[in-house]
Amino acid sequence: MTGFDYSGKVVLVTGGTKGIGAGIARAFVAAGATVYVCGRTDPHTRNPRFIAADVRDIDAIDALLAQIEQEAGRLDVVINNAGGAPFALAADASPRFTEAVIRLNLLAPLQLAQRANARMQRQSGGGVLLFIGSVSGLRASPGTAAYGAAKAGLLNAVRSLAVEWAPHVRVCAVSPSLVETEAATSGHTGSSAADPHGALAAISATIPAGRLAQPADIASACLFLASPHAAYASGSNLILEGGGEVPAFLAASGQLRTSTT
Repeated sequence: MTGFDYSGKVVLVTGGTKGIGAGIARAFVAAGATVYVCGRTDPHTRNPRFIAADVRDIDAIDALLAQIEQEAGRLDVVINNAGGAPFALAADASPRFTEAVIRLNLLAPLQLAQRANARMQRQSGGGVLLFIGSVSGLRASPGTAAYGAAKAGLLNAVRSLAVEWAPHVRVCAVSPSLVETEAATSGHTGSSAADPHGALAAISATIPAGRLAQPADIASACLFLASPHAAYASGSNLILEGGGEVPAFLAASGQLRTSTT
């Protein structure tokens, strides 16, 4: 994605060291922003700038934001990307597992947003808070029920925060379907380890676009939503699912086929 100029802007991407987050961070760096990423493992890169932080730890969040403010003097865009959950049937999941999933995918981004908003409200130009949601928060999510519930809560919070923190701070979400990253696709190809590419091809065949989403697709959406081109977008959720899913009854009956089948 080109045509966006973030020169002079300071951006934070949580979980920005790999997968979707790394793709988002690279896009904002290419657009001229000063970009910070946080995580628990140092990617050993100088640009974007890395700060070790566990977003589930409220003290770590405060230290992270304080360091950015000390070094950069402002914070214009925060992209709450850190999240995820392994496959686990709800009947088998322990209370500790469920609580951990909710903390990472709902509580942590809300707590970071609260503290980032306090800083953005004080600075000229305000700021933008983006949340990486998921289509799992919009439909049934078997095998990742707690994750889907957390993302559904996050999408509802986006609408509420957009009202509470307007007009100085805009709040939006980007909700992709399955994105082709090592972490995300390994859970879908584990049963076909001998032919992972075949498994991914089978999944892609169910998507009207004919392919899985790429990190760059999510990054492009974030570049747009955080830019002045989306100045009237707040409380919005941009769904990226390549045309959606063919209804199961139509696929089963053969009445509707995608171009890849």
